[in-house]
Amino acid sequence: MPRIDFYIIEEANPQARLRLACRLIEKAYKNRHRIYVHADNQTQAHQLDELLWTYREDSFLPHNLYGDGPEPAPPIQIGFGATPEKHRDILINLSSTIPDFYPQFTRLLEIITAEPDIQTCGREHYRQYRAQSYEITTHKLQTVE
Repeated sequence: MPRIDFYIIEEANPQARLRLACRLIEKAYKNRHRIYVHADNQTQAHQLDELLWTYREDSFLPHNLYGDGPEPAPPIQIGFGATPEKHRDILINLSSTIPDFYPQFTRLLEIITAEPDIQTCGREHYRQYRAQSYEITTHKLQTVE
């Protein structure tokens, strides 16, 4: 049963959501976790992929799009519409739906911004996790550094 964390930021900006994802990815990577980011679609996956290269000049986050790149795969994978086979550590869900494979992870992170569509999806995800008796921790942030 994964530990579930909601990260809520008051910005109504899709880029703020991706910047927070980068920050969480970096923190998890520094703590030697394997991270799978589940994007809503190919466009969002590519946006995050590009942002991870430029997120911070003093940071290197080894990543690629799921199914692309070298073997063994780097510890950070970004995917959409696929079930990750080798990842069991941290899932960051940026999708508007809850992926069926989320129970295989030890930790699940949801990132919610002040955009109405994102808030609606976040509330629905929260209700679904609660209905399954998951313990949920909420982290309210003012801005993304």
